[in-house]
Amino acid sequence: MTQYHADMVILGAGPAGYAAALAASQRGKATVLVADGPLGGTCLNWGCIPTKIYLGASEPLEGLRTMGRLRLLRGEAALDLAALRRRAQTIIQATHKAMAAALEGGKVQVIHGRGRITAPHTVTVAEKDISIQAPIILVATGSRPMPLPGLPFGGPILDSTKALELSQVPQNLVIIGGGAIGVEMAQFWNRMGSTVTLVEAAPTLVPSEDPALGHALAAMLKRSGITIHVGAPVQEVLVDGADAQVRLPQTTCTAQAVLVAIGRRPNTEDLGLEAAGAQVDGRGFVTTDDQLRAAPGVYAIGDVNGRTLLAHAAEHQAHFAVAHALGEIAGPYHPGPIPACVYGGVEVMRVGPVYAEIHGHEVFVSRSMLAANPIAQAHGHVHGMVQVYWRHGQVVGVAAVGARVSHLAGLAEAMVRDGWDESAAHTHIFAHPSLDEAVRAALTAPKEPLS
Repeated sequence: MTQYHADMVILGAGPAGYAAALAASQRGKATVLVADGPLGGTCLNWGCIPTKIYLGASEPLEGLRTMGRLRLLRGEAALDLAALRRRAQTIIQATHKAMAAALEGGKVQVIHGRGRITAPHTVTVAEKDISIQAPIILVATGSRPMPLPGLPFGGPILDSTKALELSQVPQNLVIIGGGAIGVEMAQFWNRMGSTVTLVEAAPTLVPSEDPALGHALAAMLKRSGITIHVGAPVQEVLVDGADAQVRLPQTTCTAQAVLVAIGRRPNTEDLGLEAAGAQVDGRGFVTTDDQLRAAPGVYAIGDVNGRTLLAHAAEHQAHFAVAHALGEIAGPYHPGPIPACVYGGVEVMRVGPVYAEIHGHEVFVSRSMLAANPIAQAHGHVHGMVQVYWRHGQVVGVAAVGARVSHLAGLAEAMVRDGWDESAAHTHIFAHPSLDEAVRAALTAPKEPLS
């Protein structure tokens, strides 16, 4: 067996693992990155990036339809799905090469294979007959789509990865799950001409967000032709040859494809975590302390610890874990406000606590409607709103729903992190005309108790 000795070994090459490897190598540390799959993980290969490529390429279709409804444009456009898939792979492969070059330039030793902790401070890659000794182990193995209980993926039952690999537009598509993945995929396949039905068991779409945003989102998606069922838990899914039937409390939907987007499960099986003294919770996520440590000398970062399943959160955790492991910082991990976005023609953006964390805690809300914003008017996207959440006269959260509201995330993060008060609307200059002006309007709007 080949023996390696390093200062740090990292399991997983997604946003968390890749960022940690570069951060450690930049500090002159001997670093080994064990990649069980392509560089970039889910985000680059099967998630964030290809999804946004699909949405970006199909955006002109949405724009044409919007201007057509305003009787300003006439004509038709079609998107070549095969060409789009090739373009996505071209971009992904180019990013692979850039990432590999960055790791090579940082003198990171990359080992492709499945790593497993076999003893404290020891990782083994059995398929390569390699053992790595390191005082610090970072577990960053990410997550994967969760199936419905008793309904494995296969045939017409798709996970988000298979939905991006479809070579033909399904005539009918049922999407189970009204979170970010479900909403984004609903918008793309609707643009492509599929008859899309979006099903959510909770009372509103994006159920972790303010119900006001979920209701507004559903109304806007309905205007684009997507059928919405909320408060509709799936009772049964029957596969009949190439089709499937999804039985809901009030109706049954038949579709050529069913995308299950109900959440993600961590990749923690057979990692040997117990050999290092680490534990997982009932859902399989690695249990961590306030410093993201799972055991002495072992950190768990990114999706695998279940804190925030977002790529930028994973990268932020990676930089903290490396700095903490090397003794550069000593305190607990406090990420501050983390932006969360749902993308598409209709978008959702939030910075600050989720609705359940602030509801009933003397929080007030002020809002502005995008119908009054000149940029929204110019593009014909006048539905939606910006909401600002207040506690003791300071901004504790910002959320929005509507076209292009993800572009407000940077401004919103600064507002929440710095605890703006109402005077900030007048001490900062907002470009005119811009979508940012909707934030200023929300800052100065009347406040009412959060219901």
